[in-house]
Amino acid sequence: MQNSFLNRIITELLFQNKDLSQFTIVLPGKRPVVFIKRILAEKEYSGLLPDFLTIEELIQKIAGQQQIQGIALWLFAFEVYRNIYEEDFSNFLKWFQTLLKDWDDILKFADDEREVLDYMFAEERIKNWGENLGEHTETRKRNLDFWRKMNVFLPELKKKLHEKGWATSGMIHKIARENIENFTQNTQDKLVFCGFNAFTPVEESLVRNLLQWDKAQCFFQADQYYIQDERQEAGKFLRKHRNWKEFNENRDFKWIDAEFSHPKNIKVFEVSGNITQTKVLPEIFKEIHSENLSDTAVVLLDENLLPASLDALNSVENLNITMGFPLKNLAFSNAVKHIFYIQKQLEKNTGSYYYNDILAVLEALPNDKGDAEIISKFNAEITERNMVYLSASRLQEMLGNLSFFELFQKAENAPQYLDLLVKFCLKLKFKNLDDIQFENISHFEKSFRIIKNQISTYTFPIKMETLEVLINNLVNTETIDFKGEPLQGLQIMGLLETRLLNFKNVIMLSVNEGKLPLGNSQNTYLPFDVREKHKLHTFLENDSIYAYHFYRLIQESENVYLMYNALTSGVNTGEKSRFITQLEMENPHRIEEIIIENTSEPVDAQPIKIIKTSSVLERLEEWKESVSASHLTGYLYDPVQFYLNYVLKTRESDEIEEELSQRNYGNLVHFSLQVLYERIKGKVLTEKDLHDLITQIDEALNISIEKLKHQPEFYQRGMNFVHKSIAKRVVENIIQQDLKLVKEGNRLEIIELEKEFENLEFFLDDDKADSVKFRGFIDRIDRLNGTLRVIDYKTGKAKNLNLTFVARGNNKTETLLMDDKFKQALQLCIYLYYIQNQPDLHVSQVEAGIWSFAEVNSGVQVLNFNDGDLDSAMISIKNLILDILNPEKAFEEKLKADFEF
Repeated sequence: MQNSFLNRIITELLFQNKDLSQFTIVLPGKRPVVFIKRILAEKEYSGLLPDFLTIEELIQKIAGQQQIQGIALWLFAFEVYRNIYEEDFSNFLKWFQTLLKDWDDILKFADDEREVLDYMFAEERIKNWGENLGEHTETRKRNLDFWRKMNVFLPELKKKLHEKGWATSGMIHKIARENIENFTQNTQDKLVFCGFNAFTPVEESLVRNLLQWDKAQCFFQADQYYIQDERQEAGKFLRKHRNWKEFNENRDFKWIDAEFSHPKNIKVFEVSGNITQTKVLPEIFKEIHSENLSDTAVVLLDENLLPASLDALNSVENLNITMGFPLKNLAFSNAVKHIFYIQKQLEKNTGSYYYNDILAVLEALPNDKGDAEIISKFNAEITERNMVYLSASRLQEMLGNLSFFELFQKAENAPQYLDLLVKFCLKLKFKNLDDIQFENISHFEKSFRIIKNQISTYTFPIKMETLEVLINNLVNTETIDFKGEPLQGLQIMGLLETRLLNFKNVIMLSVNEGKLPLGNSQNTYLPFDVREKHKLHTFLENDSIYAYHFYRLIQESENVYLMYNALTSGVNTGEKSRFITQLEMENPHRIEEIIIENTSEPVDAQPIKIIKTSSVLERLEEWKESVSASHLTGYLYDPVQFYLNYVLKTRESDEIEEELSQRNYGNLVHFSLQVLYERIKGKVLTEKDLHDLITQIDEALNISIEKLKHQPEFYQRGMNFVHKSIAKRVVENIIQQDLKLVKEGNRLEIIELEKEFENLEFFLDDDKADSVKFRGFIDRIDRLNGTLRVIDYKTGKAKNLNLTFVARGNNKTETLLMDDKFKQALQLCIYLYYIQNQPDLHVSQVEAGIWSFAEVNSGVQVLNFNDGDLDSAMISIKNLILDILNPEKAFEEKLKADFEF
């Protein structure tokens, strides 16, 4: 790894004094310390080490105040606020964190914080602002009310924090400002400021005062490329620093180099997809020799890409991660969020658990064998019974033996529940966990302890909803920091972690506008003009800071690889960073642009073919013993799926339906009709019979719901309530249609319902040596005015029930029903074949038809033979079966183009 800048600083300091313990080195962050120590070892330095401080630590030392932040500050601030105004804690946190950032900015940058608050409360300014938005009274009132409260609350918060000896980051800067002169006059330290770009006013005042007293040195890492060009925002702050009066003929501005103009290999990759960027990494590493890995950095501008990047780099032996990983992306964090959501619902006495909340916890937690068996059984049962909502007693019955079941029980109070969670985390840490899981669980164990200790000092009630808000803010804002051996191997880091460090090879991902620079996306209640007027940083200053980090990182590199996601999706606009555009237009180096397409085309566009081996043919012989119409129509739709379902006998696992599926909607109507008509089967129907059935529909629906193994609660809300209502209307309309027939003087008799048949032999050759055996269910068989009707209920509309058989060649092979669009007709033909072979049912007049739930009032739509008859249809069905059994014909997947729409 190149460390020329740090090396030069150490060389300079050793030239000044062989004993570096005289110096205090001030850095932007702690990470460069380990590299400074290595440089000292390489130079065989044997004295005492200098002190190392970050600029924040130095400011805090000067202020002499203890910083308060995070949960401790949120709770303290709310206690102050609720003593002035009424507010719910969850609502308070929605705006306080953004306000706190603004307040700290005001304290750090503004000359007078009171002036900014007064300005924000100025009615005329808010009036003009509201009118510019096209809104008037309500907008103005809300904003006036907000800033009126803030003008009271923020000074009071500041006062109360002072009384406790605590301070926010902004307050520490404010206090340090008052102590700078005294500190600079009295300190005996020799301070060395290394690699800074932008300072806050307090930091700048400190550095300049120390320079004036000749108690400090300042080393900047700048390059002529962006310092000399006034248009380059990367040099904006450094140009100002160079003009300080403290830099003169006696004290040079150190250092401005000309590294950026040295030859570089720069490649820009336009990649379609976010994760796809990580797939390019192995290709890039083919250009980088393994001995150069320690001089290579992979910089992730989107921290969410870390897992995918690690997967892509699994072949790299030595790899060091120096960045934070978002807590919200880890499984245990997700489980904790759901645990607190469940507790909030219990606190509201909802009386039931949502299955997905329970599963989210069960699936995310490490489980031993005993718990895994209980969870597996639970999954199977809720899937079988389609249990979307579970009562407390049912959950106890199903999961009561789970080792951590008490987490799902209603908490007595917040401190008791936090204790329970701490014990649970401790127990989990003794399981076989990977490093990330262990860190994730340890982080929450610590946080639960802190929250419990913090809330114990406050008088306002801590509800589970309050805890949920605290936990969600914790999960959404915090990261787990990875630390490793930064002196060897490939480095994976965020952009800020690269400060003061240089690499020969730099690979940067997500170089998109909005990621680099962040642009005008900061959360703030202070408009741009207010920030500008009171000298607070706007997005323009932030862009300049990130521009410097970007150019500084690549100025000493030799190979630069920049990737951006060109795919527009979600919040990503697919726009490359303007820093890339600036490089392309202004920099002296040639840039190679590469486009990486992420197509959705299948790897093999050829249809799947499954040859009928001897074992497949044996399975087909077994299949012939039980053939249904759905098997045949399934083959017509997709032969490969037929093979999977009926030859291999595989099936997709059931899933819980949050909304009633079309299949189960049809079952609900089927079962209800069966329940009702069973009561009047075998008799000639009267008007009274049918009127009575109408009054029994609700009861029949409830019986059907039980038969489906669904919970009644499933149908009590949302779309499922609508589906049940529609099913009730369909059942009633079918009864009304029968009632209409009876009222018109027709004789109607129900013969069979859900009639099951099997072992119905059908011969495939003239010698009757080869046959299949049909099976099936006929929804309804009735007799209308002497005509036997075979009726099949369908959820969808009736289609293609008029058959015209045409001879194909001299052998008159019939193939009409070997077409998926005639699947309803095919099914009815098999039912008619069954009737034809039942002497007890056979009558001279018989017909088959479809009764569609989508067209109930059209009644039974009858199958018609325009040319040919049932015998012709059965020849067509025989040929279809022979096609399935043909050993020379493979099961071949039907591609989209094969289907007719």
